[in-house]
Amino acid sequence: MLKLGVLASGRGSNFQAIIDSIKAGYLPASVSVLITDNPGAYAVKRAEDNGIPPLVMSPSGYPSHDSYYAAVADELKRRGVDLVILAGFMRVVRKPLIDAFRMRIMNIHPALLPSFPGLHGQRQAVNYGVKLSGCTVHFVDEGMDTGPVIIQAAVPVYHDDTEESLSERILKYEHRIFPYAIKLFAEGRLHVEGRVVKVLSHSKEDAVVVNPPLDG
Repeated sequence: MLKLGVLASGRGSNFQAIIDSIKAGYLPASVSVLITDNPGAYAVKRAEDNGIPPLVMSPSGYPSHDSYYAAVADELKRRGVDLVILAGFMRVVRKPLIDAFRMRIMNIHPALLPSFPGLHGQRQAVNYGVKLSGCTVHFVDEGMDTGPVIIQAAVPVYHDDTEESLSERILKYEHRIFPYAIKLFAEGRLHVEGRVVKVLSHSKEDAVVVNPPLDG
């Protein structure tokens, strides 16, 4: 069974979606640890409520960013983690962690990458006036939201949308495609060739990337 290590800084709604997918039998995985840089994160309570050990690791306790991420990587390896999940982890991941889990770190971003990387992707989309936005699950590399794209879901952007209303619409699909991407990894169906992530399948239907209906 795939062992996950989750990094989160805030409320952890995507963390909860992953927990729920495991409990429902949809996702063949377990969560070995939640690591947070924020002792007040609601994700900690979600972990405790579900019997997952939470671990607070603050960068302030380390001499450099690299030493912090080396320590995080060591902790994940010590717990036998196969795949690292960034579920609202509000820090740029550095090379020691990336090297330790190359193409084994997944992040979800609330925009259709490569558009609107970085913070406040929903606000960027509203301000730019695009008609479609959405969310992207991608592998993490050294850049800012630049790693190979695994799966995307598109949602409409309405003329009267605010950052908050668009965020709420996108979040529903984040909770669908993040567990799906992890499931594909758990089944050994993701193959990375350069920037392209191929979904290995047993039929044409299995190879189709999720394309949710556009609703309100």
